[in-house]
Amino acid sequence: MELKYGCNPNQKPASVYVKTANANATPANTAPLPIEVLCGKPGYINLLDAFNGWQLVRELKAATGLPAATSFKHVSPAGAAVGRPLSDTLRKIYFTGDGELSPLACAYARARGADRMSSYGDFIALSDECDESTAKLIQVEVSDGIIAPGYSQKALEILKSKRKGTYCIVKIDESYVPAPIETKDVFGVTFEQGRNELKINADLLQNIVTENKNIPADKLEDLIISLITLKYTQSNSVCYVKDGQAIGIGAGQQSRIHCTRLAGQKADNWYLRQSPEVLGLQFADNIRRPDRDNAIDVYISDDSDEVLADGVWQNIFKVKPAEFTREAKKAWLKTNTDVALGSDAFFPFGDNIERAYRSGVKYIAEPGGSIRDDNVIETCNKYNMAMAFTGIRLFHH
Repeated sequence: MELKYGCNPNQKPASVYVKTANANATPANTAPLPIEVLCGKPGYINLLDAFNGWQLVRELKAATGLPAATSFKHVSPAGAAVGRPLSDTLRKIYFTGDGELSPLACAYARARGADRMSSYGDFIALSDECDESTAKLIQVEVSDGIIAPGYSQKALEILKSKRKGTYCIVKIDESYVPAPIETKDVFGVTFEQGRNELKINADLLQNIVTENKNIPADKLEDLIISLITLKYTQSNSVCYVKDGQAIGIGAGQQSRIHCTRLAGQKADNWYLRQSPEVLGLQFADNIRRPDRDNAIDVYISDDSDEVLADGVWQNIFKVKPAEFTREAKKAWLKTNTDVALGSDAFFPFGDNIERAYRSGVKYIAEPGGSIRDDNVIETCNKYNMAMAFTGIRLFHH
């Protein structure tokens, strides 16, 4: 398939193809692509997001038995979730309206709503056939495209109406099995490795090294969700999960503590959006969805004066909100509990645990193997956390 260009407009020509068993395969001598483009013209980065996202949701579905969705941006998930029902509060902060939601629609609402700022202009992946309920949620969001194993007729009609008929709609062949060896060219040099076919399940979470050995079944599932999400997130990365969805993903950082802080701040923002202060905001009738999301993000940040200033708030809110003080935010965040946290490599210092605790983390999964494991375990014990050593690293590049 010929593409408009590569990562950037100056990178031409660009195409995608499946190599045959012939090591010298060229675009003229290839196997069929495992996708069918039903609408639009996906680009190079779109398809990187699509293929990584599809693998993620396929594994989440296999591991949990629930439909799954992810919202991808620049080859890392902004959110990922399974189709657990939404509470009234989550429906409000995800702006789903009052209509009935299918389990797949719940999964997408969770994946898109976890970090609405990062999900702006996302590429969506769904584990199941896209139904009308899910398509209606996607219809009103700013998105570049979607990949799924199928689409109902009504869902396809809805999605084809996006972006004046140019929205990228990709159908993936569920039966497609990639070659066991994958290659990647960098600077004219070909790298080759076996695909990461590691199956992530509860068996990886049996080695609980902390004094607290109790990880309930639903929290084990949250840890599994965090690890599968990390498997397709650019490293270094950590992932906070609660109630079947990622609530904070820190991707592509050189330092693990920066991953933990970044993801922790996102998890905090997700929870702050459920506070009475945010739920009570009264927005102007004509405000655009992205402007509303921006306003919420600023309101819960330390820069809230930007949206509360005279001459500004009148364009955003019907009624000027009260200041959301730092003390009030800290008090609200203390009520967030039982969060699960996965890390794609070991924590080298206990400072990661200290930061995770501030965002309500109670359950942790990481490979172990640091020379300071004892310090990390001791810090977990201080807060009565339960931590499992998986023995498996999940770097992804």
